[in-house]
Amino acid sequence: MRPSNFINFTQRVRSEAFLLKQASIAFRNYSKHMKIKTLIPVGALLATFVLVHANAPSPESAPPGSLEKITAALPKEDWAKPAKSRKLLVFSATAGFRHESIATGKLALTQMGKKNGAYETIISDDLANFEPGKIDQFDAICFLSTTQDVFIPHPMAMKTMSDEEKKAAQERSLVLRKSLMNFIESGKGFVGIHAATDTFYSWAEYGRMIGGYFDGHPWGAGTEVQIDVEKGQEKHPLAVMFGGESMNFKEEIYQFKDPYQSKNQHMLLRLNVEKSGKVGGMKRADGDYGVAWARNQGKGRVFYCSLGHNHDMFWNEKVLSHYLAGIQWALGDFKVEIKHE
Repeated sequence: MRPSNFINFTQRVRSEAFLLKQASIAFRNYSKHMKIKTLIPVGALLATFVLVHANAPSPESAPPGSLEKITAALPKEDWAKPAKSRKLLVFSATAGFRHESIATGKLALTQMGKKNGAYETIISDDLANFEPGKIDQFDAICFLSTTQDVFIPHPMAMKTMSDEEKKAAQERSLVLRKSLMNFIESGKGFVGIHAATDTFYSWAEYGRMIGGYFDGHPWGAGTEVQIDVEKGQEKHPLAVMFGGESMNFKEEIYQFKDPYQSKNQHMLLRLNVEKSGKVGGMKRADGDYGVAWARNQGKGRVFYCSLGHNHDMFWNEKVLSHYLAGIQWALGDFKVEIKHE
Protein backbone atom coordinates (compact mmCIF):
# COMPACT_ATOMS: atom_id res chain seq x y z
CA MET A 1 0.00 0.00 0.00
CA ARG A 2 1.32 3.44 -0.91
CA PRO A 3 2.07 5.74 2.05
CA SER A 4 -0.58 8.23 0.91
CA ASN A 5 -3.17 5.46 0.59
CA PHE A 6 -2.27 4.14 4.03
CA ILE A 7 -2.71 7.60 5.55
CA ASN A 8 -6.09 8.01 3.88
CA PHE A 9 -7.13 4.55 5.05
CA THR A 10 -6.02 5.28 8.61
CA GLN A 11 -7.88 8.58 8.66
CA ARG A 12 -11.02 6.88 7.33
CA VAL A 13 -10.84 4.14 9.97
CA ARG A 14 -10.33 6.71 12.71
CA SER A 15 -13.25 8.79 11.46
CA GLU A 16 -15.62 5.83 11.12
CA ALA A 17 -14.62 4.48 14.52
CA PHE A 18 -15.24 7.82 16.11
CA LEU A 19 -18.66 8.08 14.47
CA LEU A 20 -19.56 4.68 15.93
CA LYS A 21 -18.63 5.94 19.36
CA GLN A 22 -20.56 9.18 18.87
CA ALA A 23 -23.62 7.28 17.64
CA SER A 24 -23.52 4.99 20.65
CA ILE A 25 -23.17 7.84 23.13
CA ALA A 26 -25.80 9.97 21.42
CA PHE A 27 -28.37 7.19 21.31
CA ARG A 28 -27.66 6.09 24.88
CA ASN A 29 -28.10 9.67 26.16
CA TYR A 30 -31.22 10.16 24.06
CA SER A 31 -32.71 6.88 25.30
CA LYS A 32 -32.05 7.91 28.90
CA HIS A 33 -33.65 11.31 28.34
CA MET A 34 -36.72 9.90 26.62
CA LYS A 35 -36.94 6.90 29.01
CA ILE A 36 -36.98 4.38 26.16
CA LYS A 37 -35.20 1.10 25.65
CA THR A 38 -32.41 0.85 23.11
CA LEU A 39 -33.25 -1.30 20.12
CA ILE A 40 -29.69 -2.50 19.56
CA PRO A 41 -27.04 -3.47 22.10
CA VAL A 42 -24.89 -0.46 22.90
CA GLY A 43 -22.17 -2.91 23.85
CA ALA A 44 -22.00 -4.15 20.26
CA LEU A 45 -21.31 -0.69 18.96
CA LEU A 46 -18.70 -0.08 21.64
CA ALA A 47 -17.03 -3.40 20.93
CA THR A 48 -16.75 -2.46 17.27
CA PHE A 49 -15.32 0.89 18.27
CA VAL A 50 -12.71 -0.68 20.55
CA LEU A 51 -11.72 -3.26 17.93
CA VAL A 52 -11.24 -0.73 15.15
CA HIS A 53 -9.98 2.16 17.23
CA ALA A 54 -7.58 0.49 19.66
CA ASN A 55 -4.45 1.01 17.58
CA ALA A 56 -5.29 4.45 16.18
CA PRO A 57 -4.55 7.76 17.92
CA SER A 58 -7.72 9.48 19.16
CA PRO A 59 -9.12 12.01 16.67
CA GLU A 60 -10.12 14.06 19.72
CA SER A 61 -6.53 14.63 20.83
CA ALA A 62 -4.74 17.85 19.96
CA PRO A 63 -1.32 17.27 18.34
CA PRO A 64 1.66 16.90 20.70
CA GLY A 65 3.01 20.29 21.72
CA SER A 66 -0.29 22.08 21.10
CA LEU A 67 -0.65 23.34 24.67
CA GLU A 68 2.79 24.93 24.61
CA LYS A 69 2.15 26.58 21.24
CA ILE A 70 -1.27 27.83 22.31
CA THR A 71 0.06 29.18 25.61
CA ALA A 72 2.79 31.12 23.81
CA ALA A 73 0.23 32.64 21.41
CA LEU A 74 -2.45 33.63 23.92
CA PRO A 75 -3.40 37.33 23.96
CA LYS A 76 -1.46 39.19 26.62
CA GLU A 77 -4.56 41.03 27.81
CA ASP A 78 -8.31 40.67 27.51
CA TRP A 79 -10.13 43.16 25.32
CA ALA A 80 -12.45 44.12 28.16
CA LYS A 81 -12.88 43.56 31.87
CA PRO A 82 -15.87 41.26 32.45
CA ALA A 83 -18.78 43.03 34.11
CA LYS A 84 -19.47 39.75 35.91
CA SER A 85 -18.41 36.12 35.79
CA ARG A 86 -19.08 34.84 32.28
CA LYS A 87 -19.83 31.33 31.03
CA LEU A 88 -19.14 30.20 27.47
CA LEU A 89 -20.57 26.86 26.34
CA VAL A 90 -18.39 25.25 23.67
CA PHE A 91 -20.50 22.77 21.68
CA SER A 92 -18.94 20.62 18.95
CA ALA A 93 -21.45 17.89 18.13
CA THR A 94 -21.31 16.61 14.56
CA ALA A 95 -23.66 14.55 12.42
CA GLY A 96 -21.42 14.85 9.35
CA PHE A 97 -17.69 15.42 8.89
CA ARG A 98 -15.80 15.84 12.16
CA HIS A 99 -12.71 18.05 12.14
CA GLU A 100 -9.63 16.78 13.93
CA SER A 101 -8.89 20.39 14.90
CA ILE A 102 -11.90 20.44 17.23
CA ALA A 103 -9.76 19.13 20.10
CA THR A 104 -7.19 21.87 19.46
CA GLY A 105 -9.94 24.48 19.36
CA LYS A 106 -11.36 23.30 22.68
CA LEU A 107 -7.93 23.56 24.25
CA ALA A 108 -7.30 27.05 22.86
CA LEU A 109 -10.70 28.43 23.86
CA THR A 110 -10.34 27.01 27.37
CA GLN A 111 -6.84 28.38 27.90
CA MET A 112 -7.81 31.77 26.47
CA GLY A 113 -10.66 32.12 28.96
CA LYS A 114 -8.47 31.02 31.85
CA LYS A 115 -5.49 33.28 31.26
CA ASN A 116 -6.99 36.56 32.40
CA GLY A 117 -10.38 35.39 33.60
CA ALA A 118 -12.40 36.62 30.62
CA TYR A 119 -14.79 33.68 30.86
CA GLU A 120 -15.27 30.15 32.15
CA THR A 121 -15.36 27.53 29.41
CA ILE A 122 -17.86 24.69 29.64
CA ILE A 123 -17.07 21.94 27.12
CA SER A 124 -20.16 19.84 26.52
CA ASP A 125 -22.22 18.27 23.74
CA ASP A 126 -25.10 17.48 26.09
CA LEU A 127 -28.30 18.65 24.41
CA ALA A 128 -29.87 19.19 27.83
CA ASN A 129 -27.86 22.43 27.99
CA PHE A 130 -30.13 23.87 25.28
CA GLU A 131 -33.38 23.17 27.08
CA PRO A 132 -35.45 26.20 28.14
CA GLY A 133 -34.29 27.38 31.54
CA LYS A 134 -31.02 25.46 31.48
CA ILE A 135 -29.63 27.46 28.57
CA ASP A 136 -29.90 30.68 30.57
CA GLN A 137 -26.88 29.77 32.72
CA PHE A 138 -24.62 30.69 29.78
CA ASP A 139 -23.69 34.14 28.50
CA ALA A 140 -22.77 32.89 25.03
CA ILE A 141 -22.66 29.64 23.11
CA CYS A 142 -19.88 28.68 20.71
CA PHE A 143 -20.52 26.21 17.90
CA LEU A 144 -17.04 24.83 17.22
CA SER A 145 -17.05 23.13 13.80
CA THR A 146 -20.47 21.58 14.27
CA THR A 147 -21.91 19.84 11.21
CA GLN A 148 -25.41 18.99 9.95
CA ASP A 149 -28.41 18.69 12.29
CA VAL A 150 -26.91 18.46 15.77
CA PHE A 151 -30.16 18.62 17.76
CA ILE A 152 -31.27 15.09 16.89
CA PRO A 153 -29.49 11.79 17.58
CA HIS A 154 -26.72 10.84 15.19
CA PRO A 155 -28.02 9.42 11.86
CA MET A 156 -26.58 6.01 12.72
CA ALA A 157 -28.62 5.99 15.93
CA MET A 158 -31.74 7.25 14.15
CA LYS A 159 -31.68 4.18 11.91
CA THR A 160 -32.26 1.98 14.96
CA MET A 161 -35.21 3.98 16.30
CA SER A 162 -38.93 3.34 15.92
CA ASP A 163 -41.19 5.85 14.18
CA GLU A 164 -42.46 6.97 17.59
CA GLU A 165 -38.94 7.56 18.85
CA LYS A 166 -37.98 9.47 15.71
CA LYS A 167 -41.06 11.67 16.10
CA ALA A 168 -40.13 12.40 19.72
CA ALA A 169 -36.59 13.27 18.66
CA GLN A 170 -37.84 15.67 15.98
CA GLU A 171 -40.23 17.33 18.43
CA ARG A 172 -37.44 17.81 20.96
CA SER A 173 -35.25 19.27 18.21
CA LEU A 174 -37.85 21.96 17.52
CA VAL A 175 -37.95 22.85 21.22
CA LEU A 176 -34.15 23.16 21.33
CA ARG A 177 -34.07 25.28 18.18
CA LYS A 178 -36.60 27.72 19.60
CA SER A 179 -34.73 27.80 22.89
CA LEU A 180 -31.41 28.64 21.21
CA MET A 181 -32.90 31.41 19.07
CA ASN A 182 -34.75 32.90 22.04
CA PHE A 183 -31.49 32.79 24.00
CA ILE A 184 -29.65 34.79 21.34
CA GLU A 185 -32.41 37.27 20.55
CA SER A 186 -33.01 38.02 24.23
CA GLY A 187 -29.54 39.58 24.45
CA LYS A 188 -27.08 36.71 24.76
CA GLY A 189 -24.24 35.78 22.41
CA PHE A 190 -23.43 33.23 19.71
CA VAL A 191 -19.96 32.43 18.37
CA GLY A 192 -19.47 30.29 15.28
CA ILE A 193 -16.09 28.86 14.33
CA HIS A 194 -15.27 27.24 10.97
CA ALA A 195 -17.93 24.57 10.21
CA ALA A 196 -20.66 26.23 12.28
CA THR A 197 -22.01 27.35 8.88
CA ASP A 198 -22.14 23.67 7.80
CA THR A 199 -24.98 23.16 10.27
CA PHE A 200 -28.80 23.18 10.31
CA TYR A 201 -29.43 23.47 6.57
CA SER A 202 -33.14 22.80 7.10
CA TRP A 203 -33.46 25.60 9.65
CA ALA A 204 -33.63 28.85 7.68
CA GLU A 205 -33.67 31.01 10.80
CA TYR A 206 -30.29 29.60 11.82
CA GLY A 207 -28.87 30.38 8.38
CA ARG A 208 -30.01 33.99 8.65
CA MET A 209 -28.69 34.27 12.19
CA ILE A 210 -25.19 33.01 11.41
CA GLY A 211 -25.03 34.82 8.06
CA GLY A 212 -25.02 32.06 5.45
CA TYR A 213 -24.38 28.39 4.72
CA PHE A 214 -21.23 26.52 3.72
CA ASP A 215 -21.06 25.89 -0.03
CA GLY A 216 -17.76 24.07 -0.41
CA HIS A 217 -14.11 24.99 0.11
CA PRO A 218 -12.29 25.61 -3.18
CA TRP A 219 -9.24 26.57 -1.12
CA GLY A 220 -8.17 23.37 0.63
CA ALA A 221 -6.23 22.94 3.85
CA GLY A 222 -2.91 23.07 2.01
CA THR A 223 -3.69 26.09 -0.17
CA GLU A 224 -1.73 29.30 0.34
CA VAL A 225 -4.24 32.07 0.97
CA GLN A 226 -4.20 35.76 1.78
CA ILE A 227 -6.75 37.12 4.22
CA ASP A 228 -7.32 40.87 4.18
CA VAL A 229 -8.96 43.13 6.70
CA GLU A 230 -12.16 44.51 5.18
CA LYS A 231 -11.56 47.98 3.77
CA GLY A 232 -12.56 50.64 6.27
CA GLN A 233 -12.42 48.19 9.20
CA GLU A 234 -8.71 48.47 10.00
CA LYS A 235 -9.43 50.24 13.31
CA HIS A 236 -12.60 48.37 14.19
CA PRO A 237 -12.24 46.78 17.66
CA LEU A 238 -12.89 43.29 16.26
CA ALA A 239 -10.21 43.68 13.55
CA VAL A 240 -7.70 46.14 15.01
CA MET A 241 -5.40 43.31 16.15
CA PHE A 242 -4.32 42.79 12.53
CA GLY A 243 -2.90 46.31 12.30
CA GLY A 244 -4.45 46.68 8.86
CA GLU A 245 -2.06 44.02 7.54
CA SER A 246 -2.96 40.94 5.55
CA MET A 247 -2.32 37.40 6.78
CA ASN A 248 -0.72 34.74 4.60
CA PHE A 249 -0.87 31.08 5.52
CA LYS A 250 -2.23 27.70 4.46
CA GLU A 251 -5.85 27.19 5.44
CA GLU A 252 -9.13 25.82 4.17
CA ILE A 253 -11.37 28.71 3.12
CA TYR A 254 -15.11 28.42 2.65
CA GLN A 255 -17.45 29.92 0.13
CA PHE A 256 -21.02 30.58 1.23
CA LYS A 257 -24.49 30.37 -0.26
CA ASP A 258 -27.80 32.03 0.56
CA PRO A 259 -28.68 33.73 2.75
CA TYR A 260 -25.05 34.95 2.67
CA GLN A 261 -24.52 38.52 1.46
CA SER A 262 -21.89 40.95 2.72
CA LYS A 263 -24.48 43.66 3.25
CA ASN A 264 -26.27 41.46 5.79
CA GLN A 265 -23.33 41.39 8.18
CA HIS A 266 -20.59 43.66 9.45
CA MET A 267 -17.68 42.23 7.45
CA LEU A 268 -14.31 42.04 9.20
CA LEU A 269 -12.08 39.74 7.13
CA ARG A 270 -12.17 38.73 3.48
CA LEU A 271 -10.27 36.36 1.21
CA ASN A 272 -8.05 38.05 -1.38
CA VAL A 273 -8.79 35.78 -4.32
CA GLU A 274 -6.17 37.32 -6.61
CA LYS A 275 -3.36 36.80 -4.10
CA SER A 276 -4.40 33.31 -3.01
CA GLY A 277 -3.65 29.98 -4.64
CA LYS A 278 -5.43 29.34 -7.94
CA VAL A 279 -8.23 26.84 -7.50
CA GLY A 280 -11.32 25.57 -9.25
CA GLY A 281 -14.86 25.27 -7.97
CA MET A 282 -15.49 28.93 -7.15
CA LYS A 283 -19.23 29.53 -7.42
CA ARG A 284 -19.74 33.19 -6.59
CA ALA A 285 -20.00 35.44 -9.63
CA ASP A 286 -19.80 38.46 -7.34
CA GLY A 287 -16.41 37.38 -5.94
CA ASP A 288 -17.74 37.83 -2.41
CA TYR A 289 -15.69 35.53 -0.17
CA GLY A 290 -16.05 36.77 3.39
CA VAL A 291 -14.07 35.09 6.17
CA ALA A 292 -15.20 36.74 9.43
CA TRP A 293 -18.08 38.98 10.40
CA ALA A 294 -20.37 40.14 13.19
CA ARG A 295 -24.14 40.56 13.29
CA ASN A 296 -26.90 41.71 15.56
CA GLN A 297 -29.70 39.20 16.08
CA GLY A 298 -32.55 40.78 17.98
CA LYS A 299 -30.88 42.05 21.14
CA GLY A 300 -28.13 39.44 20.78
CA ARG A 301 -24.64 39.38 19.28
CA VAL A 302 -23.34 36.93 16.67
CA PHE A 303 -19.66 36.55 15.77
CA TYR A 304 -18.46 34.14 13.07
CA CYS A 305 -15.00 33.28 11.74
CA SER A 306 -14.44 30.54 9.16
CA LEU A 307 -10.78 30.02 10.09
CA GLY A 308 -10.12 26.91 12.14
CA HIS A 309 -9.68 23.90 9.87
CA ASN A 310 -5.94 23.56 10.40
CA HIS A 311 -4.60 23.04 13.91
CA ASP A 312 -2.18 25.95 13.65
CA MET A 313 -5.00 28.47 13.39
CA PHE A 314 -5.44 27.90 17.12
CA TRP A 315 -1.90 29.00 17.93
CA ASN A 316 -1.78 31.93 15.52
CA GLU A 317 -1.45 35.02 17.75
CA LYS A 318 -3.56 37.33 15.60
CA VAL A 319 -6.27 34.76 15.00
CA LEU A 320 -6.53 34.00 18.73
CA SER A 321 -6.74 37.70 19.50
CA HIS A 322 -9.50 38.00 16.90
CA TYR A 323 -11.38 35.09 18.49
CA LEU A 324 -11.04 36.62 21.96
CA ALA A 325 -12.35 40.00 20.82
CA GLY A 326 -15.32 38.33 19.11
CA ILE A 327 -16.05 36.12 22.11
CA GLN A 328 -15.88 38.98 24.61
CA TRP A 329 -18.16 41.05 22.41
CA ALA A 330 -20.61 38.14 22.15
CA LEU A 331 -20.47 37.69 25.94
CA GLY A 332 -21.55 41.29 26.38
CA ASP A 333 -18.36 42.80 27.84
CA PHE A 334 -16.99 44.50 24.76
CA LYS A 335 -19.14 47.19 23.17
CA VAL A 336 -18.50 47.82 19.47
CA GLU A 337 -20.43 49.37 16.61
CA ILE A 338 -22.00 46.82 14.28
CA LYS A 339 -23.64 47.95 11.05
CA HIS A 340 -25.51 45.82 8.50
CA GLU A 341 -28.83 45.67 6.72
